[in-house]
Amino acid sequence: MGLTYVEGVVSSGDGPGETVRFLVDSGPIYTLLTEATWKRLGLEPMRSMQFTLADGSIVERGISECRLAIEGTGGHTPVVLGEPGDDLPLLGAVTLEERGLVLDPFSRQLRVMMARL
Repeated sequence: MGLTYVEGVVSSGDGPGETVRFLVDSGPIYTLLTEATWKRLGLEPMRSMQFTLADGSIVERGISECRLAIEGTGGHTPVVLGEPGDDLPLLGAVTLEERGLVLDPFSRQLRVMMARL
């Protein structure tokens, strides 16, 4: 099983965007931005949430919102504000679903999902 990466452009909505290389991961609910990225964009925490990591430990992180464009789609999405040690930007399930995208497990590429009403 391989890893899948995709480039996206993130912005605060007011300023210029920044290209980020995300690991596509269907496990995390929210997209994670590294501390350096969200600080350059000028994002601020709007609330905080607790998250369970793969090793079972629990961490608390700030949540904000940014504009994110991937695979020809764009819009606002909630993002986790990474802290030191959170060095890998992750593209989470909520952002994928908001964009109508799904990770094809066979080709390891993003595809347009078949949506249901």
